[in-house]
Formats: sequence, C-alpha cells, structure tokens
Amino acid sequence: MESPLIREAHLLEQGIQALNSLLGPEWQVTQRPNKSKVFDALLEVRAEGDSTFTQLLVEAVRAVPPRFVMERLVPRVQLLREVNHYTNLLVIAPWISSQARELLRQNGIAYLDLTGNVGIRVSRPAIIIHTVGAEKAPRSAPRESSRTTLAGPKAGRLVRLLADVPPPHRATDLHRVSTLSLPYVSRLLDTLEDQLLIRRQGRTITEVDWAQLLRARAQETSLLSHGSYRGVLAPNGVPALLQQIPQLSTEYVDGLSVTGSYAAQRFVQVAVGGQLMLYVASWLNVDDVADDLGLLPVTDGADVLLLNEPDSFVRRRAEFVDGVQYVAPSQAALDCLAGPGRMPAEGEALLEFMERHPEKWRASKNNGETRPVQH
Repeated sequence: MESPLIREAHLLEQGIQALNSLLGPEWQVTQRPNKSKVFDALLEVRAEGDSTFTQLLVEAVRAVPPRFVMERLVPRVQLLREVNHYTNLLVIAPWISSQARELLRQNGIAYLDLTGNVGIRVSRPAIIIHTVGAEKAPRSAPRESSRTTLAGPKAGRLVRLLADVPPPHRATDLHRVSTLSLPYVSRLLDTLEDQLLIRRQGRTITEVDWAQLLRARAQETSLLSHGSYRGVLAPNGVPALLQQIPQLSTEYVDGLSVTGSYAAQRFVQVAVGGQLMLYVASWLNVDDVADDLGLLPVTDGADVLLLNEPDSFVRRRAEFVDGVQYVAPSQAALDCLAGPGRMPAEGEALLEFMERHPEKWRASKNNGETRPVQH
C-alpha cells in the first residue's frame, strides 16, 4: 500500500502535468526548491520569452471538503497576501465538489482537479483558465470525510428532518425520529459539518443550510434510477386521473403520492403540465396500480410515471389536496433537482419560493418534531 506521502507526490506530478497541458507550449512551469515545506510545492509560471512570472504555492490534497477550505486554506491565503500580493495559492486534488470550488473562487484561491475542474486567475502575467469537469465524485476519488455519503434512502431521511424542522437538534433526537442507528447519524452529521451544511456547538446542531443540503442530496441520487419506475399513459389525460384517485379505496389514496413537476406547481409555475409522477407505497404493486387505474403501458410518450417508493419517509409531512396526496415541498424540491429535463429548474424555483415563505412549509421551531418526548 502506498504511503500518504507517495500518493500526494503522485497527485502533485499529475496536477503539474495537467497545468502544463492547459497552458500549452508557449508557457513554462518550473518547480522551484520548496525550502519552507509549509506547502507541497512552489511553481514558477512564465510565458516563453517574458521576464515576468507568477509563483504558485501548491497544496496537493486527497480531498477538499468546504470546511477544509474555510478553516485551513482561507486563513493561509490571507496571511500569504499580507507577505506577497503576487504569490498565489493553487489547490490540486483528485476531485473538488461544486460547493468547495465556489468557496475557493470567492476567496481567490486557484484550483485544479484531475477530472478537469480548473479555476485559475492570475493578474501578472495574465492567466485566466476556467474549465468544467466531473460534477460527481468518480468512484476512484477518495471521500471528503468518512465513507458516509448523502446517497441512499437512509441519508434521505436525515436530510428531510434537517430541512423540515429548524434547529436546534441533537444526534440522539434525529436518531429517535428517523429510526436510523445512532452511529450512522453521527457519521453522516460529521460529513455534513465538513461540507458546511450544518454547524454545531458542542453536540448541538445550531444551523442548517437546508437549501444547499437539498441540492447536495440531489447530486447524490437520481429520481429515475434504472428499474425504479414504470411509464404509462392516462387515456383520459392527467387531470382526469387526478380526479379518479380520490374515488379509490383508502389503501390506494394513502399509498399514492404526487411528486415532481405537479407537486412543485402547487407553489411555483415554471412550465405547465409535464409528466405526472406518483410514488407507489410498498404495500401496493405498481402493475396492479396501473391496471386498476386503467393506465396503458407504453415504451415512449408516457404522461404518467409510477415510481416505486424508496422509503416511507418520502410521504412525511405530505398533504392532501382535493383528495390527492402530495409530497412535502422539501421532497418535491429534492425530486425535481434529481430529475431529468426541465425538472432541476423547477426544483430551483421551488427552493426560491421556500426561502421566501418558510412559514408555508417548514415546521414551527418549537413543535418538538425532533425533540425528546417529555415525561
């Protein structure tokens, strides 16, 4: 097994090669002696035949969580600029998340990852490079903190609780309400803190960036993953189908919930119509639902998608409107952000509405939804 020093040296070598390729043959990238050892390398970059050059102090790291950016890199670059305004900091990593890249840009720190996400802006000599690589971490990339990620239905439960109910929260309360194991909850909270999606004082969660949390969760999942849904056609149209659902048995009415575009359109109107997406609860069979509702199987042109419910928590805080169950705004936003076509734009519009009107969807701060029961 390679030691961390060997891995970082290999990463540094790959990063310098990538920088050389981006600049082209008219530029020279020279690695200078790094006497201080505070940074991983000192690079001198100049155009061929030009006497002016810039220095790049390089930090080569396996992972760049947002918390690392704010607590380690930003103080370093601020101190660096007090000493020499023309020396710049370059972060090289296998992959850098969009949130970390945004924080690096805001603080004037250059970055380069091996998937092609590059942001370098130097004033003397003038260098501006901006390229986009992978939005999701490749399988080969190391995780930013623990191995616990925002993927999977268990993470979905915790995300929904943190989004829907304002803090303060404690891990033990989230464990109790979500029925997830306490070690899992603790590991995921550590990950969220590294990504600056939550902030804690001691063991208490005091702040939640719920909008960014929903976006981060959506990046780790796909609404229409392979085999998770069935496309059908409503012969009398979607409006007629929505009128038909309340006439079904309680088992059906409680087990079908609208998500996606139609759920978002209760609050925002980005476009009209779209596919009707219905979560089908575990006690119902998708094929039986299609037959009982008179829906026709099609290979193309489906106007209704029946989705196997990944977890009962998708119905948490759902509301009935005219006898039809609609998922909560936070779940609708998540599903739109993780959906195809125009759905992410609908998700962003819904997030804007939710930020303006928290009273229309978020629990009251002291309603006890994640607090221990008082005896």
